Amino acid sequence: MIARTISSVLALTLGLGAANADELIIGSQIPLTGGLARVGVGMNEGIQVAAKVFNETHGQHTIKVITIDDESQPAKAVAAIEKLHSQGALAFTGGYGSNIIGPASDAAERLGKVYMTSGGVATELSHRGLKTFFRIVNAAGYAKAVAGLGDALDLQSFSLIYSTRESTQEVAKLLEEMWTAQGKKVTMHPFDPSIADFKPVLHKIKLQDRPDAIAMVGYENDYVGIIRAAKVLKPDVKAILGTWSLATPKMWQDFPDLVNYTYGTATLSYPAQFSTAEEQTFAEAYKEMFDKEPDYLGTFGYVQGLLLFNAVAEAYDAGTLDSGGVQDALRKAEHNTLIGKVIFDESGDNTNFAHRMAQHQDGSIAIVWPKENATSEAKFPAVPW
Repeated sequence: MIARTISSVLALTLGLGAANADELIIGSQIPLTGGLARVGVGMNEGIQVAAKVFNETHGQHTIKVITIDDESQPAKAVAAIEKLHSQGALAFTGGYGSNIIGPASDAAERLGKVYMTSGGVATELSHRGLKTFFRIVNAAGYAKAVAGLGDALDLQSFSLIYSTRESTQEVAKLLEEMWTAQGKKVTMHPFDPSIADFKPVLHKIKLQDRPDAIAMVGYENDYVGIIRAAKVLKPDVKAILGTWSLATPKMWQDFPDLVNYTYGTATLSYPAQFSTAEEQTFAEAYKEMFDKEPDYLGTFGYVQGLLLFNAVAEAYDAGTLDSGGVQDALRKAEHNTLIGKVIFDESGDNTNFAHRMAQHQDGSIAIVWPKENATSEAKFPAVPW
């Protein structure tokens, strides 16, 4: 039962004078349909689990999450924030894709309410001078993870295929800088997000680049298109590396013929291995609600949700909801979470973010980097064909 969770899961100092069992409304703007639906659904699951855990362990307040599908469209994301505000939302969470999070969080700033996400990594998001924008991930954490695995596998040359969207382009440029500084060869292959046929790019990679590895910075549909083209042309490479939304159980479930032995960022192995009381509570709640193991998208959703719920409750009890109390609660302390310590700077960035790399291994997902967090050895060299 979730209620037996130890108090450290939700460590807060709450005022005794607050009303009992007050309902605190949180708005969630998230892509449940459209091109980003797969990642949005995963994040949404984590947010819902966070609300369940909060409500069964907090005792003094309850969280009510009102969710609106932004359909993976920026204009509808802004409309969702405004509608959630009219429905009494005290703060907002969710969001995926920097081009969607940007205008949605601008709308939240105009309303003077905190916007918390794990779905956008573009540096520009935290350089807008906003007081109410927070995120638990950033581009540097993703690039360091991919580059770190490349070092561990002793890969010396890369063909880097990346979407020209803001966040994906930024991670690709960071990787280019890191690898070039190490004396490694990097050939860049940008593509328009609307591209459907990756065979011409893979043909160049096979005949001209001849790299040790293909690195991809994009989204699920991009990975599917790239790997399908690679399976046809079969370039002589040792590994295929990706970033977000590749090393997930859902990708294996939908595309087992494409993703085996590929690498992507992940916080959890699959099946997940949980050891601490909080991890076990999270896993039990996830299983109870969704009858499956959590993945890293759900983990991020849980962490961002719980951080926000705690901060809103603290500001509510202090009577500072309308005077910056939520952002103050987020910034004033280090937060122990399932992804490690979260420390927000003045721009709302988590300065302590560091990702891990995982590999699809015949239906399981193994953490393979960094070594201290590894659950299995990397199967290398290996590609899906």
